[in-house]
Amino acid sequence: MKLITSLLPSGLMPEPVGQHHSHAEAHGSAAGSTIRAAHTGATAAVSDGWVAGSSFFGSIMAGTLLGWLADRWLDTEPWLIVAGIVVGSVNGFYRMWMVGKVPTGKQPVAGR
Repeated sequence: MKLITSLLPSGLMPEPVGQHHSHAEAHGSAAGSTIRAAHTGATAAVSDGWVAGSSFFGSIMAGTLLGWLADRWLDTEPWLIVAGIVVGSVNGFYRMWMVGKVPTGKQPVAGR
């Protein structure tokens, strides 16, 4: 990154993420607090979307993996992998439903 910034004129490189501050934010005005609140709400919405999507995908993958392992162990191919996909999908949709019921930014996520 240092090499790229040294080759370009200073006006062409954007500020690093999270370090951009508008004039209103720099002076602590009401507009600055509104901008910060909007940014926090948008960040929470994106974060909640990633949590919901990852949970959905993870549920399906976990069901598929467990079904595949059970199929190999019990030699019942392909029935348990199909059952694992179905159970994982149902679980994924249930988790999406539960996340969707809670207002944006209020999901119980570890570390928040």
